[in-house]
Amino acid sequence: MREARRYTDFQIYRRLFQQARPLTPMLAALFLLQILATPLTLLTPLPLKIAVDHVIGDLPLPWFLDWVTPDSVQASKGAMLLFSVGLIVAITFLLQAQNVVNHMGESYLSEKLVLSFRSRLFRHAQRLSLLYHDRKGTSDSIYRIQYDAPAIEWILVHGIAPFLISGCTVVGMVYIIARINMQLALVALIVMPVLFALAEFYRRRVRSRWSELQAVQSATMSVLEETLGAIRVVKAFGQEERQQAEYLDKANLGVRRHVYLSFLDSGFGAIVGIAVACGTAAALFIGLQHVQSGAMTLGQLLLVMAYIAQLYGPMKTISSQIGKMQSSMSSAERAFTLLDETPDVEDRPDGQPVTRAKGEIELRDVSFSYEPESVVLHRVSFRVRPGSRVGIMGTTGAGKTTLVSLLTRFYDPTSGQVLLDGLDLRAYRLADLRNQFAIVLQDPVLFSNSIGENIAYARPGASEEEIIAAAKAANAHDFISALPDGYQTLVGQRGARLSGGERQRISLARAFLKDAPILVLDEPTSSVDVRTEGVIMEAMEKLMHGRTTFMIAHRLSTLEKCDMRLHLEMGELVAD
Repeated sequence: MREARRYTDFQIYRRLFQQARPLTPMLAALFLLQILATPLTLLTPLPLKIAVDHVIGDLPLPWFLDWVTPDSVQASKGAMLLFSVGLIVAITFLLQAQNVVNHMGESYLSEKLVLSFRSRLFRHAQRLSLLYHDRKGTSDSIYRIQYDAPAIEWILVHGIAPFLISGCTVVGMVYIIARINMQLALVALIVMPVLFALAEFYRRRVRSRWSELQAVQSATMSVLEETLGAIRVVKAFGQEERQQAEYLDKANLGVRRHVYLSFLDSGFGAIVGIAVACGTAAALFIGLQHVQSGAMTLGQLLLVMAYIAQLYGPMKTISSQIGKMQSSMSSAERAFTLLDETPDVEDRPDGQPVTRAKGEIELRDVSFSYEPESVVLHRVSFRVRPGSRVGIMGTTGAGKTTLVSLLTRFYDPTSGQVLLDGLDLRAYRLADLRNQFAIVLQDPVLFSNSIGENIAYARPGASEEEIIAAAKAANAHDFISALPDGYQTLVGQRGARLSGGERQRISLARAFLKDAPILVLDEPTSSVDVRTEGVIMEAMEKLMHGRTTFMIAHRLSTLEKCDMRLHLEMGELVAD
């Protein structure tokens, strides 16, 4: 599976830097801290040269050391030896101190970048319409938020900065080697175009492969989520082995693709290593000839070889970084693909505020389809007076739930208008519009928090007294009080520790607490026994009082007290 849209590397880098803009000062400070390692690295081989040429031999110190080293130290071999040894310790201490501070800075900045990016992706995923999530599934969005978002860390913190610092180190080392021996500098540089050519070839090969692997991993995660989310159904039908086989099928595909990418990576690393070894061998061969001819000292050769060894390290880092970044670039591409999804239901900047609607609803020639070739609702028109009770009936798939979903702008109609108090729903602020509705679903959705928190979800900040009053109105207070922890009882995943009737009454309590002027009841009693249905219907009768109510039901008895009935069949209103 490949994304329909592709991004250039420049587009990805530009957008990542835009995302990181609030943290730019910290990113710049970290880069300056990291670049301090370059001069310290350049000084690392210097004590060896001093020991060979100025302690064992009698050559003068380089001008920059001669300027800072006292004459008394230069005059004594023992002092010079102590000076070179002390220089090793000092350089190592500074390098380690820089490394510790850099590691702490990287950790803090990485966490901030990833959290900010994940937060933006999560916010956008919630803004996307139900139509998008119905089509793509939630696992794909979860994977992009949780596993693709960290790409910003690997690219900006662990990718670009080491790349630039390695480039600075290479320039510095080549300059020093050239000052000592231009021929050896040229020999060392011959390897660079070879490494970059290999890196570019590798980059082109693996980018699409990483995208394919991540798509497979997302699909594997989807199997896990669906299986564990429907574990009761899986167990009831004895399909554990089938689900296991499906999971292993996708996971094994991911393993094969990951192994292939590892093969490409290790092969690329081996070729880079061979190229570096050839360059080192050539430099050593030529350098020894220069020492034998007197064109170089042994200390200079040792210094040059040490620099070449360090030179190829950053060069290998640069070339391998180009290849390794492709996984992160692919992840960043997937994350931006999610961000570029346009919500089907947009909130207008000039949206009208509404505090409490009267509750007059009108549909004018409303049609809707999830896909162009499949019409779910066709030219539906009706008008509901404020405070009226509307019963909606029809066979499964007739479009009942889709109809009430249009009222809350979960979807927008393909054609026609839905009006609230005489104004098109699209003219209202989306948050204000949805605050006018309280919804009770056939399968009530509870979060894995306490009962009190689930009721208060309708109005965060509600007092304990208000929560209890809502529970009493929903005929839920008695069973809640009988629980060991009362309103602090944890309901479990999706309310698994409660019965269906208990979950429905908590859902009704949530609707009482919200106190919205319009109520949507989507078959709230279809999955409970007759006795519990009576308790719920009693609570719903109180809840419907004074509110415009839309009730979906299969049983006509449930709709007896409705002021009007809408009979839907094949997406069209039909006469009873």
